[in-house]
Amino acid sequence: MRNALILLTATTLAACGGGDAQSVSGTVVSSGTPGTSGTTPTGQTDLYAQFVTPTVARTYSGVGVTQVLSYTTDDRTLTNGTTGLVGARGQQALTYAGNASTVRDSKIQISYDPRDAIFTLRVTDPRSNATANTRFQDPGSRTNFGGAKEPQWGNENFAAFTGIAQNTNIRFLQAGDGDPLSPYGSSGSGFVSPGNIFTPPDGSSGSTYQSTTLFYEVPGSSTSYVSLAGYVRNDVKWIDTTLGTQTIQQTQWKLERGAFAYGIITENSAVPTAGTGTFTGNMIGTLIFNPTLDATNSYPNYFQWMAGTSTTVVNFATGAVTLALNGTVGTPKFDRYSSPNAVSLATGTSFTANGTATIDLVRNGGFVGQFQSARFGATTDGSTPIVTIAGSSLDGAFFGPTANEVGGGFRITGGTPDQRIDIAGAFKGKR
Repeated sequence: MRNALILLTATTLAACGGGDAQSVSGTVVSSGTPGTSGTTPTGQTDLYAQFVTPTVARTYSGVGVTQVLSYTTDDRTLTNGTTGLVGARGQQALTYAGNASTVRDSKIQISYDPRDAIFTLRVTDPRSNATANTRFQDPGSRTNFGGAKEPQWGNENFAAFTGIAQNTNIRFLQAGDGDPLSPYGSSGSGFVSPGNIFTPPDGSSGSTYQSTTLFYEVPGSSTSYVSLAGYVRNDVKWIDTTLGTQTIQQTQWKLERGAFAYGIITENSAVPTAGTGTFTGNMIGTLIFNPTLDATNSYPNYFQWMAGTSTTVVNFATGAVTLALNGTVGTPKFDRYSSPNAVSLATGTSFTANGTATIDLVRNGGFVGQFQSARFGATTDGSTPIVTIAGSSLDGAFFGPTANEVGGGFRITGGTPDQRIDIAGAFKGKR
């Protein structure tokens, strides 16, 4: 049964034309449509049909976000009687950065070649320091939840989110950095235990581990011209270092997360200039939520995924756009040294946000705006935090031959002192 499922998945991927990856390499299809590159092959008359049923290789640019959390831990132990933290001496030398791509300035590309069913993910974002570059060439790169082989630590089983049926159409691929034939779905050196969905990798001193997971919603499963995708990249190194007379093992973590929309963007001339439209669909997001940086016993920093729904209302006559997001937060992703009791947002916490934007096809290729409100349901300390927004972005575009669908990315940055709150993701919808 499992072999049959994997074969079906591979067939579906080929049928999707990699529409789940935003950039595709090879002979590409249309130089005239934003978000794609190449030339139109002889005899091809329906560019938009290529998204669900590809016959040639394509490259798409993603509209979305990247986040990078980097820090070190070591094998010294510390017990805190107040919070029960047991593990390394905290997350040391921590840096964090995120960035949101616009429609015309994307840092994310995905490629798909239907001839060989090869996906390629390229992310180069100097603002967040995201640097993914992986080709998924081995059919064994396709993986899923259930069984002995699953996606690596840091991923989320979106099919487990209730009320979002289309999440069952999300596919996962995993391989090592720059190595399409990497063993164990990872690259690196030395002696490493790759861990699993619940457990991060571990290794001996001098070892390294790099692995990238690309996930995407199968094009055509809920929308025909735009889809959502994201990625997890874990880059971990283990070194010996001297502290006084003591030699300790230090673990260096670089954790990347990203989410984006991609597809075939509507030509400016085909976007309506009258009437209204309501587009409903889904959204995915990645977040870091730590309001305890100034506390005596502050929590560690960690990523969580979320998934939910989006409603985009467009007034084509005035150019006004509103976006409403409703989601559910997933399981916290802790490293080996952080206590699972140190959680601000429990699994299942609700999320809502509302933003507005304005259509500007000439300068922005779509619509651009900001968020006016964002909040979570009850946290583990009983509060229901309204996010104090210091900065936000809402970038979207129309997809399909006559603006049949919408898609884009969003980011909300918290502004309360001594807190690290960054909520980012992608959304899509159809009329």
